[in-house]
Amino acid sequence: MKKRRLTRFLFTALIASTALCGCAKKSDGNTKTTAVTKTGTPVTYTALYPREVTTLNYLVTSTILDHRIPANCIDTLVEYDLDGKIKEGLAAEWTYDKAALTWTFKLRDAKWVDHTGAAAADVTAHDFVDAMKYALTPEYESASAQNLFGVIANAQEYYNGLVFNGGADDSGKIWAPIDFSEVGVTAVDDHTLTYTLAAEVPYFLSSLVYVIYMPAYGPQLEELGKSFGTGADKMYYNGAFYLAEFAPQEKQIMKKNTLNYDSDHVFIDVLERIYNAEALTLGPEMIRRGEVDYAELTADILDDWNNNEETKKLISRERPKTDYSQFYCFNFDPQFDASYEPANWKKAVNNENFRQALAAGLNRLKSVSVLEPDSPDTYIINSITPIKFTYNEDGKDYTEFNAIAALGDTYDEAGALKFKAIAIEELSAAGVTFPVKVLMPYNPEIPNWDKESQVVEQQMEALLGADFIDIIIEPGPADNFLTEVRRSGKYAFMKSGWAADYADPETWTDPFYQEKGEGGYKPGYKYSFFAKAIEDNTKTAETVTEYFALVDAAKAIKVDTNSRFEAFAEAEAYLINHALAVPYSIQVSLHLANKLDVFEAQYAPFGVSWMRYKGMTVKDHYISMEEYEANRK
Repeated sequence: MKKRRLTRFLFTALIASTALCGCAKKSDGNTKTTAVTKTGTPVTYTALYPREVTTLNYLVTSTILDHRIPANCIDTLVEYDLDGKIKEGLAAEWTYDKAALTWTFKLRDAKWVDHTGAAAADVTAHDFVDAMKYALTPEYESASAQNLFGVIANAQEYYNGLVFNGGADDSGKIWAPIDFSEVGVTAVDDHTLTYTLAAEVPYFLSSLVYVIYMPAYGPQLEELGKSFGTGADKMYYNGAFYLAEFAPQEKQIMKKNTLNYDSDHVFIDVLERIYNAEALTLGPEMIRRGEVDYAELTADILDDWNNNEETKKLISRERPKTDYSQFYCFNFDPQFDASYEPANWKKAVNNENFRQALAAGLNRLKSVSVLEPDSPDTYIINSITPIKFTYNEDGKDYTEFNAIAALGDTYDEAGALKFKAIAIEELSAAGVTFPVKVLMPYNPEIPNWDKESQVVEQQMEALLGADFIDIIIEPGPADNFLTEVRRSGKYAFMKSGWAADYADPETWTDPFYQEKGEGGYKPGYKYSFFAKAIEDNTKTAETVTEYFALVDAAKAIKVDTNSRFEAFAEAEAYLINHALAVPYSIQVSLHLANKLDVFEAQYAPFGVSWMRYKGMTVKDHYISMEEYEANRK
């Protein structure tokens, strides 16, 4: 194979560049080897957690909450160092052909272990093939399978062939069944794995740190089927840790995997996570008593802690992330109770001037101040894509491209009132009654989301008038909030978010975009915000279809990153300028009490790398803000 140098992407402000080279070079890894421990005493890191995972089956989940365990218990082909540079993982080296369509990975020797840490089998290339086949089997209902469509050759054809079995989809396209051997993943031998891509994908290597590309022991998948990942003893592990105990809403115990190929760089022996629904309240008190090593500190106690000399020195923060964007979304397919007048809302939300009024009426600075009173402006973004997320080959930040750079603060009091006046006239003629009820749910388990929602309600109703909108704040279920509320359409206007899956602006189109079929754009990704908007004969359908066309044009540009980024910038600006979504903020860095230096961890602004404990050492004290800033520099 010929080696080929791909476009370089810069992942954070700390990274000079990440070269996706044809063949990886050896890395010396993390050189820190000291753990705070007494001789013979295991190093244990203990934390409370308030929300339980929905599944251990990493091949079917797309929920970030579910990713922490596989991040630490399942190794990927590549991983990242603490500066955000790609390095070897289970793959010792890799090459690709001139067209960058066939990638070949040489696997190192590695072992699967069971939930006791005992060796179970060798890790082979077949485990990657079997895992992908499992994820592409509709029976298992993988929420991540769509991430393979258009990337891995024939992945979508195989999946849809099983779904439609020779029949037609909504667009009229026929999907005939094909054999899995036609899908672009092959085990050449036990230590050689190849991926064949549907087209050149500039970000392919970076996407390999996502759960959908993780391996699983094939014979176990075949034996267990849907039961895979239903308990600690229902899966094998090849990562830095193995899941020794899992008692839902009780505890998660991960132990160091001494058979892992890189165990010399794992400095924690036991990860002890204890469930408590009141963790956000109890955690800080347990920190005071030295009973846990980690706790989140909510905004309502920060002032007291900062004003107390004993607790002030315990405060630090999580590592800033540019992989998660928050935005307010509109629901074009309301499925909430009749008391909230879904039919009335649907008429209103399909009026662009109504959406523009809400978008211009949202004072983001005021609401983000609930979470970050000192510097809320540092978290607000004017685009869906965060600043300093990705760069072109010349080092230019994507958000500096013309169409994105031209976006300003969406908050505009005078503009909001102008949009309101036009919307009232248009909607009154369409039979809409006022005030329009705006159901805005929140997850009660996420700290201060309720307070943030209250600020939004008070501020927007004060500006736009309670005669125009009636924002109704209600708590959703703490468990499965995403599925029960957002995906079920039980909201009108709500803060939502998206985590990047790879280092390219295309990843920020994934929650909105739908592929074009033979009969036009039809729902493809079932969780798309616009899954139903294009089914109705409305002006919104035309607007959304135009957005899809702009995304298609951007996706078609594979090599020239200047043109590719500019095209994606135009599509994103169109989305925002037509108030199909309202940019909000990046995720505010949590205040913590923590015995880990967060800058010792692997880092990438997407995937699971940032959740890994490999390479981190437990200190004999809680990190202070002074230490945090020094470590950050």
